Amino acid sequence: MNTFDLRPLSLGEILDRTFTLYRSYFVLFLGISAIPRVLLLVVNLAQVFVLIPMGIGLGGATPKTPAPTAGLVGGLVAYGVLAILGVVVGVVVVLLTQGATIVAVSELYLGRSITIADSFRRVRGELGTLLGVVILNGLAILAGFIFLIIPGIYIMCRLLVCVPAALSENLGPTESLERSFSLTKDNAGRAFVILLLYGALSIGAAILFAAPFEVGVVLSKSSPGMMLFWLAMTQVGAFAAGVLVTPVLTIASAVFYYDLRVRKEAFDLQLLMNPQGIVSTGGGVPRVFS
Repeated sequence: MNTFDLRPLSLGEILDRTFTLYRSYFVLFLGISAIPRVLLLVVNLAQVFVLIPMGIGLGGATPKTPAPTAGLVGGLVAYGVLAILGVVVGVVVVLLTQGATIVAVSELYLGRSITIADSFRRVRGELGTLLGVVILNGLAILAGFIFLIIPGIYIMCRLLVCVPAALSENLGPTESLERSFSLTKDNAGRAFVILLLYGALSIGAAILFAAPFEVGVVLSKSSPGMMLFWLAMTQVGAFAAGVLVTPVLTIASAVFYYDLRVRKEAFDLQLLMNPQGIVSTGGGVPRVFS
């Protein structure tokens, strides 16, 4: 197992350590990212198969035989149900993948082994807290964008480590956001570069895995059957892109969190004094997940 020295890191070292972790434990992080997303992929594919026969939202393509009114209404209802289900599943996927990845990084970063199953098991009891953190985080960023793009981006940067803080220090949603703002003070620029890199990787992965199938969708507008195939493949491509790229941001946020703790709170010395990793009141070293 790789061991990582706890010391202040440059931005380049944070990124290098992120990719070292990802590469060294690729199967672990890939499994954490992929397993919850399978259900979301199934829901998205179901939406495609509901829409195609009705000729809805296909850029002008219509079936050769128009769907009966009753069938069309039934299809719309089915699509609405699937859309709501997709939102719910999507939220659960975000909570599970982010939480389990942070748990895995924390354990590996501190020299302890962990499996995919253990990562999900240990984050299971934290889903309520994570939901609150994600909702408050989203609302704060949305409020920032309402006041113009730059404030929104700035808030995203300042809240980059709210999820690691929530899980590692057993904080509630509000306290996690406040903790992230405190830790990232004077470090928003480094957080921005991390987010920028993730954005570039996401765009690149989308172009590589999904864009070719989207071209097939455009070229098969007159053939609902082929459009069905290409739309389904687009969902598969988006699934692959998300599975591969999403761990990068979550791992980086965890590494960044520990770097900020070392810089501002002598976290490395705290860990030496308490190697078992039990959280103390108001911060301290990460707790043991159970």
